[in-house]
Amino acid sequence: MTNGSDGPLDGLRVIELAHIMAGPACGLMLADMGADVIKVEKYGTGDDSRRFLPPDVKGESAAFMMMNRNKRGVAIDLKQSNGKSVLMALLKEADVVIENYRHDTMARLGLDYETLKAINPGLIYCEISGFGRTGPYRERGGFDLIAQGMSGLMSITGEGPSRPPVKAGPPITDITAGILAAMGVCAAYVSKQKTGLGQRVDTSLFEAGITQTFWQSAIAFATGVAPQPLGSAHPLNAPYQSVATQDGWINIGAANQANWLLMLQAIDALNMAEDPRFKINADRMQNLDVLMEELNKVFKTNTTEHWLACLTEAGVPAGPILDVCEMHQDPQALAREMVTEVNHPTVGVEKTLGAPVKFHGTPGGVKCAAPLLGEHSVEVLKELGYEQEVIDRLVAEEVVGIVSNS
Repeated sequence: MTNGSDGPLDGLRVIELAHIMAGPACGLMLADMGADVIKVEKYGTGDDSRRFLPPDVKGESAAFMMMNRNKRGVAIDLKQSNGKSVLMALLKEADVVIENYRHDTMARLGLDYETLKAINPGLIYCEISGFGRTGPYRERGGFDLIAQGMSGLMSITGEGPSRPPVKAGPPITDITAGILAAMGVCAAYVSKQKTGLGQRVDTSLFEAGITQTFWQSAIAFATGVAPQPLGSAHPLNAPYQSVATQDGWINIGAANQANWLLMLQAIDALNMAEDPRFKINADRMQNLDVLMEELNKVFKTNTTEHWLACLTEAGVPAGPILDVCEMHQDPQALAREMVTEVNHPTVGVEKTLGAPVKFHGTPGGVKCAAPLLGEHSVEVLKELGYEQEVIDRLVAEEVVGIVSNS
């Protein structure tokens, strides 16, 4: 069985030796695009995110199920020589291995790139770490919170200067590092098609956070001044932020001159177009606080629904501020299949997020739920050529884990 077999990465075999978030996010992206991702978990306990409880659905971790759909799962005790042999058999036939452990973990297990390259020259060896495999911080462990702080993200996130530091709500460096790693794997796979050789692909949470600072770094390079947090405002254009309405908030994106004038017409405030404080974007940025005071006065005279209708009709980018549950019910999210369902062996019908990249010729997408611990151990070992008698012995010796009722 190859999950998502009609995706553009159909035929790519990926071994995921990763846990929790960044590595599994990389595996998730590849699986959604059709790769056969085999998640190798610790015998008996599995990925640490299986114990991220609550919330759970019928005893299964909601966090684990979200990050590991579309993958097959095996459980192996790598402390036993027979377990290591099973893993090496998998890696010998693989196109890609993903790992996100501390800098020396794979080497101590005899699973470093040079060792694996000797048995599989075409292997793409994807490493995701806190700070990368080179440089003075290479030995440090890394977490999203630490990376957000050190990459500059927390200095530009929040309500404004002199307020307590705020991180982005989601683990943005974990998720971004996973996406960057998946991009790197795809690029390395293209190279492999030309040369037949694999290579190391190395990224980190730190670099993922730095990548999110394009605009702010451009400002700092040009001015020598570190940008400060602006709430929902944009560092280069205005108005491009949240405004208060009679009954809530909306986001407006009147960031260029054409949209600025269209917005003023839509909200019946054309007098602001001639105000020297607001005539062009540079003026508006210099007088941002005054600009938003004036706009808030106008928008507070009517409801969110009213203003969204006016702005949409005028062609001005604008939108409501939805909570996550509201987003799940949004008609565009549903039309783009960003909320979908899969059948889980113990949970039953499970809701999950959809694949964010659509391929119209080779669709891929969400095909199956996250595996139970050891759910596909027998299936994968048989594909490697193991006889049933040998598999039974490995299970009896607690080298390989299987689902208890299988």
